[in-house]
This record gives sequence, structure tokens and C-alpha cells, in this order.
Amino acid sequence: MATETHKRNRLTPWFVGLLVILAGVIFVGYRMQASNCGISLGLELLVLAVMPAVYLVLMYLTLTSQE
Repeated sequence: MATETHKRNRLTPWFVGLLVILAGVIFVGYRMQASNCGISLGLELLVLAVMPAVYLVLMYLTLTSQE
């Protein structure tokens, strides 16, 4: 019986993580807007843009370094 190995895409978890993070950013952004959150613009950009971007870059680098 011949065993056939299927090669899966290494970035599939990254795409799933991207969708989850985008959904979270949209939800948090909506809640911040709807509740008239009083935080500064810099902190809002940090929460909604910088932190998710850093996480996605680190996750991408980790997944692409695997064999």
C-alpha cells in the first residue's frame, strides 16, 4: 500500500489568525466608537493597528521559518 503525503499550506493558520484578528479589531473599534470611549487617538491606534500588526508579523515569521 503506497502512502501518499499531502503537503499543506504553512500559512493556513496565519490566514485564520488574520481573520480572527480583523474581526476582533472591527468589534473593538465599533465598541469604542459606540460607547464614545474617551481614550486618546494614539492609544486607540496602538490598540487597533500597531498591536495586531506586530502580532501578525511575528506569527508570519514563525510560520514561514518552519519546514
